[in-house]
Amino acid sequence: MTPPYVAGPLSLLPFPGLMLAPQRVGDPSTGRAFARPYRGVAARLVRWQTRGLLSRDSAPALYLHEYTAAGMTVRGLVGALDVSRRATRAEDRAVLPHEGIHPAQADDLADRMAEMGLNPAPILLVHNGTPRLGELMAGVIESPPDHEFTDRSEQQHRIWAIREPALLAEVADELRGARALIADGHHRYAAYLRLQRRSPGGPCDLGLAMLVDQTATPLFLGPIHRSLAGTSLDDLRNAAESLGLTCTSHTQPEAVAALGPSTLAATDGRNWVVVDLDVPADRAAVEVLHLQLVPALPHGPSSIGYHHSVEDALSKADPKSSIAVLMPAPAVDLVQRIAEDDRLLPEKATSFQPKPSLGVLIRSLRDEPDAPS
Repeated sequence: MTPPYVAGPLSLLPFPGLMLAPQRVGDPSTGRAFARPYRGVAARLVRWQTRGLLSRDSAPALYLHEYTAAGMTVRGLVGALDVSRRATRAEDRAVLPHEGIHPAQADDLADRMAEMGLNPAPILLVHNGTPRLGELMAGVIESPPDHEFTDRSEQQHRIWAIREPALLAEVADELRGARALIADGHHRYAAYLRLQRRSPGGPCDLGLAMLVDQTATPLFLGPIHRSLAGTSLDDLRNAAESLGLTCTSHTQPEAVAALGPSTLAATDGRNWVVVDLDVPADRAAVEVLHLQLVPALPHGPSSIGYHHSVEDALSKADPKSSIAVLMPAPAVDLVQRIAEDDRLLPEKATSFQPKPSLGVLIRSLRDEPDAPS
């Protein structure tokens, strides 16, 4: 289902950040601090603070967080997103989801956050910032960061706390007319809305978010590949022919090289084919795959697997039981247009990378008694 739309103006507010110590950020074991029993998470973090493994800012701030991973540097504003208003008209929408959510999963996440009293990590939003916002952020990074470290996963971080009232007011003005696309965290976004509906007028009117300017330090948008269990290459050929599409045999290098916005490459681990899709200008290849090609398959799929790497997808290919389908990545502006048209892409259609490590910035629901006016 489609989660509700948050109404503008887009508002990202200061909050008193919690930060794990650098040696805990990016450590796989850190996730255990946010595990069951969820009611004990706050007490665990208090113990971590006593041991010097967590710090709390004494005053609210809007944070400029820069992180570098695998040679890519991303900067974004981290703040408390106002989710207290719902849009009833398309032109009023400030936050745009592009994938549907499973209601039960969103309910479970809302329950977890309520029990923890935390937003443990920001959702990722992308937008096209104004030139003036870019100038303001350039001014911020001219000063030394408040925090600078390399975490256990080798991500490099720099964080500036923005507290000057005049600067915060100008940033708010530049964001007022923005429309942000959810890059990562659709279910957490829906959980924010559920928490707000349960407890309006308090800290749940806000949810932790990181807003990345795609014109300045863009996230990379990669594909998520598919494996179709119970389907053969012959099934794929038959489905393509029934739709008037071309499906031709190729060598592996040829098939991979042919992959593009309107072409798919598929293999059963032994043979390769390329399918030329008929993709309208306002559609993505992943939509055509799921809305046309998969329903036309004479057999299967009994299940669909989702894979962030080519290697993982190819490991599932088997002439007797499954095919791997390599997907092209949709363009960010296409995803934006699809979301603005009030359409949803199929499940797991996009992979925005890199994501920041867990624990850099956390928001406590217990530290903010007052809701936005």
